[in-house]
Amino acid sequence: MRKAISVEELGEPIGAYSIGVWAGPTLYLSGVTGITDELLAKPDMAQETKNAMMEAKIALESQGLSFADVVEARIYMTNIGKFSEMNDAYKSFFEQPYPARATVEISKLAGDANVEIVLTAYAPSKA
Repeated sequence: MRKAISVEELGEPIGAYSIGVWAGPTLYLSGVTGITDELLAKPDMAQETKNAMMEAKIALESQGLSFADVVEARIYMTNIGKFSEMNDAYKSFFEQPYPARATVEISKLAGDANVEIVLTAYAPSKA
């Protein structure tokens, strides 16, 4: 089973992708960013990370899930030197055991974002 989701609060994707896709009991969310006009003018990695995580929370909750259902995360950053700021903000959304995770520095993100977060969640009730 493969089924795309849409989330009214998040609007329509700006490209050829879905907000998320169910594949059996696993939900693959597209990357979320937390960039705003204020953060473009005055970057704040912690706030941008929190904003991105709130977008992810909306997507998860629209499917009856929470951060407790997240099993894997991929984080893309334009400045790995801001890792601790990102990590502290990210960590505040989870309890142990934390999801598996990879964090990678890249040169640029869409919309001049500084962080993009991709989550995978598992819902045993959908198995």
